[in-house]
Amino acid sequence: MIKVSTKGRYGLRLMLNLASHYNSGNKAVILKNVAQEEDISIRYLEQIIIPLKIKKLVKSIRGAGGGYTLARKPAEINVCEILEALEGTCALVDCVEDTDYCDRLPGCAAYEVWREASQLLQNFFKKVTLQHILDLGEKKLQKSKEKGKTRR
Repeated sequence: MIKVSTKGRYGLRLMLNLASHYNSGNKAVILKNVAQEEDISIRYLEQIIIPLKIKKLVKSIRGAGGGYTLARKPAEINVCEILEALEGTCALVDCVEDTDYCDRLPGCAAYEVWREASQLLQNFFKKVTLQHILDLGEKKLQKSKEKGKTRR
């Protein structure tokens, strides 16, 4: 099974949290609050925020009212950028990312399958922005509320 690690999953949750705050007035958020809201260890968030900052997906604000905020609008940050910052590439196998990884590559028919599947995955994650995910969450919440009203 191919999986995104906890680093990637928690990193996306962190970014969604920052996106939510960004949309409600671009308020900087301290990691301690994100840790409480997302039920993620503050120490783990401190590790996750570093590569996101290096890749200029988040920025830090010093002083009173400081913390972290998105470096760009939620509609301008896609899941592929986040996963690449935290996990490396979106390639499904090592040889797609590094053609020197395997000596069998020149005659390997499976390589083409892995390369195409990796490209499909990467293209999908490039289309999905933080704003898109926030909108999906809002729609799910609305549907849930509507179902609750009809059951009474």
